[in-house]
Amino acid sequence: MSGKYPDSREGSSDDAEYHTYPYSYGETGQDGQGQHNTFEEEKEEPVKKTNTSAGGQATVSEKDMNQNSNRENNSSPPDVPYSGKAPASGKKSRKWQYLAIVAVLLLIIGSSFIIIFQAFSGELYSSSDKIAVIYVQGTLVSSSVPGGLGYATSEDIVESIREATADENVKAIVLRVNSPGGSSTAGEEVYSEVKMASESGIPVIVSMGDLAASAAYHISSPADLIVANPSTMTGSIGTIWMFQNLSGFYDQEGVDIYVAKSGEYKDMGGTWRGLTEGEKEYANRVVAQVYGNFVEDVAEGRNMNVGEVKDIADGRIYTGETAQELGLVDEMGNFYYALDRAAELGGIEGEPTIVYVNRPTLSSLLFGSEAGTSVAVQEFLSYYEESPYGQLI
Repeated sequence: MSGKYPDSREGSSDDAEYHTYPYSYGETGQDGQGQHNTFEEEKEEPVKKTNTSAGGQATVSEKDMNQNSNRENNSSPPDVPYSGKAPASGKKSRKWQYLAIVAVLLLIIGSSFIIIFQAFSGELYSSSDKIAVIYVQGTLVSSSVPGGLGYATSEDIVESIREATADENVKAIVLRVNSPGGSSTAGEEVYSEVKMASESGIPVIVSMGDLAASAAYHISSPADLIVANPSTMTGSIGTIWMFQNLSGFYDQEGVDIYVAKSGEYKDMGGTWRGLTEGEKEYANRVVAQVYGNFVEDVAEGRNMNVGEVKDIADGRIYTGETAQELGLVDEMGNFYYALDRAAELGGIEGEPTIVYVNRPTLSSLLFGSEAGTSVAVQEFLSYYEESPYGQLI
């Protein structure tokens, strides 16, 4: 009789039939019938039973009872197809896997934060012997442009120098200069601060990279020691003031401009016209005055007389080797050589702690891309790059 388990039906062993489930664990063949699994193969074995009464009631062996119990526990209900999913106990295992992944991520983030904090602020570990490194990287301006966008601001550099000199554990300052120059005013502001730091008793060492010209050399001249590479481009001691005359373009395009002004020189430098002879003479006087200040600062910083500086201050660029021969540079060496010399001049014995005071921040490096820079810099520096008075550099 079908529909009953073999241990509950009546009859002899010759008439025994097994209950067939409507599914199998095997792959389905072309005839649509599933292949039998191990349990179904075991069904083909005859059931061992013993007639205990005249009615023919059978008693199943212990082995068969265990097999039937396993089939009931490991199979889904007859009306639920096999889904192939892992048992519910797997969820608990996945939970611990997720927790382990989260713990590893937190460990990585925490370690990264410590490394970044140490590299950018340099104050994770206290030391009585520090060398403060201050970057001068990009065009010098007296603005508040964020670091890492191709400009070096006098505000940031001055603040960094003051922060270093205020720390009694800082024994020397290294200015890492990589700049083509820039605003004459920005150069004067940084020059004064470098000079005061040196006079306070803290040695200031300049390490020149690819370029340290014009205003960038101006700020370097009062340092206690200037170190350059043989191929460093430096010098360019001089002043320039540029004006544009687009009157021919305006005439061609039919642009008519009317200017109402209170004085003769108020619209000097306007692109709609060229300079008058009187304006040219005045511009030359302004340039000569700024140039004279520049030369005097270099002469004082390098212990040279004004005449010696003027002889080489015609605006030309010098390589590091030539600059050393002319007295504009002291020694040849790279950045790490400058650090070693700073330790010596600062009286540091042993390994000093290097503190990077104004290294560009991670956010500025990530978001200061070329596309973003073109917009951000124009907004920050429109006063300088679009000044109606031109750029005095």
